[in-house]
Order: sequence, then C-alpha cells, then structure tokens
Amino acid sequence: MLVNGKSYQTIWMEGSSVMMIHQNMLPFNFHIHECKTYWDTCMAITEMVVRGAGAIGAAAGYAMAQACMEAPEENYIGFLKEARQDIESTRPTARNLFYAVERVFEAGKISREKAMEEAVEVARKDAEDTRSIGLYGSQLIRSKSRILTHCNAGWLAFVDYGTALSPIYTARDQKKNVFVYVDETRPRGQGARLTAWELNNENIPHLIIPDNAAAGLMAEGKIDLVIVGADRIARNGDVANKIGTLDRAILASHYGIPFYVAAPTSTFDKDCKSGKDIVIEHRNQDEVLYQDGIDTNGNMVRIRVASPGSDAYNPAFDVTPAKLISGIITEKGVVKAHYQSIAALLKN
Repeated sequence: MLVNGKSYQTIWMEGSSVMMIHQNMLPFNFHIHECKTYWDTCMAITEMVVRGAGAIGAAAGYAMAQACMEAPEENYIGFLKEARQDIESTRPTARNLFYAVERVFEAGKISREKAMEEAVEVARKDAEDTRSIGLYGSQLIRSKSRILTHCNAGWLAFVDYGTALSPIYTARDQKKNVFVYVDETRPRGQGARLTAWELNNENIPHLIIPDNAAAGLMAEGKIDLVIVGADRIARNGDVANKIGTLDRAILASHYGIPFYVAAPTSTFDKDCKSGKDIVIEHRNQDEVLYQDGIDTNGNMVRIRVASPGSDAYNPAFDVTPAKLISGIITEKGVVKAHYQSIAALLKN
C-alpha cells in the first residue's frame, strides 16, 4: 500500500533486523520501528507495535528466524526451543503466530538459512493470500454498498492488502463506490486510529462511529453487510476476533444483514474443535482506564479517562458462533462456517 506516495508493507526484514510500521504511533506519526533481536520482536508483538493476525504471524516467523541466527552452536536446538516458548507466549489467541513459528522452527532445525527462507515465504504467502481474499470478497459487495467493519483487518494487520478491507479495496478499484462505517473499537481504538487512517489514505468514503452506534444504523437500514477479520477459527466455524465482534454478529443476525469473516486458511486451527477451546487473551487494564492521543503541540500524551480507583476488565477477543456467520472469505473462495465445509477447504 502507499503512504505519502511510497509503497510499504507492514513488516519486512533488513539483514538480521525486523522492520515494521509502528502502529501505536498511528495515525498521528508514521514511524518505522527496528527490532534487532528476537526478543525485541517479541516485545513489539506483546506491546502491539505490530498487531493483526497476519502481521503478528509474519513477525513471529521473523522472530523465530532471528533466534536461529542468534543461537549458539553448542546449544542450538535448546536455544530455539526456549525462543519458541518466548515467541508463542506473546499473543496466545492469534493462530497465525503459532502457524508461522512452527514452520520456521522446523526449517531452523535444518539450517539457519532455511529458517530465514521460510520466514520470508510465510510473509510472502500472507500478502498473496490476502490479495486473493480481496478478489473473492469483492464479489459479495454490490455497487454503493454500505459496509460496517470492526477493529482493523486492513493491510496494517497483514503484510499487505488485509482481510476485511481487502474486498473493499478491490470493490473500490472495480468502481463500486462503497461506503464504510468504521467501528472505533474500544479500548485501543484500532478502527478509529488504523482503519480510518487506511481508508483516508485510499480516499474511500467512511465515517468513524462509536461502537454502540451500530445497532441504530442497522435499525435505520443504513448498513448492507458486515465484514470482519479473525484471529483464530475453530474447525466447526466458530471465530475468535477482536472483542465486540460477537455483538456485531448478533445485531446483524437480528436485522437480517449478511455477516462475513475474512481470513486466510493459516488462521484456521484444525486442532481446535470449537470456540470453547480457544484461549482468550486478557490484557492490562490500563488499556481501558487510559487513552493515548496528541496534545495541541503534536506531542503524544496519555490521560486517564475512567474513575480513579476503579479497576477494569479487558479481554482482547470474543468468540462468534458459526451459526451467526454468513460465510468465511478465504484465499480459496467463500465457504460456509461449518465443519464439513472447513474440512474440505483445509484438505485442498
């Protein structure tokens, strides 16, 4: 995607360093963050410098490759196993993270060079898959469609293109004149900060809405379909995604609005029977109690926005049951959210 006329991916490697767009500084400042060691990359994942299913996966793959390059000869495999545990503990819900680490770890047992090649291939495939998701997903979008999104599943959440936003970008290129309602997505505001920034860069008409405004818009007939991303999909079609996704799905079902999930097959977890088996990450309560922004001088500031002395509950994800999902948009086509369709998808 283009930023100020220059083409960027969300994350890439230069030598032994992992380079990534610093998403915590967006939309106010565009900054490239460098991770020189695998531990630096782990911290970037944990602190959400990089975020989103595919981007987390690419970062984790690169971190595993960095660990392979850093590992001493005398305890090479032992070092890799410890590094793998460190990387996998950063974001426990994101399936792409485990997918990438497994692939690079196995390659690393062959050689350091193979590990690096595999990490690069994971990132390349992520971009390729999300471009295909855009092509399939755009077929679901009619001219002048009004689309609701939740969180950010655009190119910032993947290596390029994105999932939920990829069909929107493709539909725009097809001259369908789409309009996007952007859930702000509390508590971190990934919709208001990241999705809106992407859409503004792409000159796609949109409005940021409070999370609790979606029901009213649906009741007024102003939303034609919902497209969201996913962090892990169970083999029965249940989907874990950013907290609040379940609310959107229930509302869409009530008002008869199609609700689609967009995700590559790397997000499917064939070892996870249902949503009940998905580990839900719980994050620091400060994300709820405080908000980040800029002051009148353009300096980043953090302020408390909740009652002093109160604690907060901060699950990062919820699980949407398959019965509420109209279809899952993958790089291989659109499939139904149930066991048989997913089993057939993953066999191909």
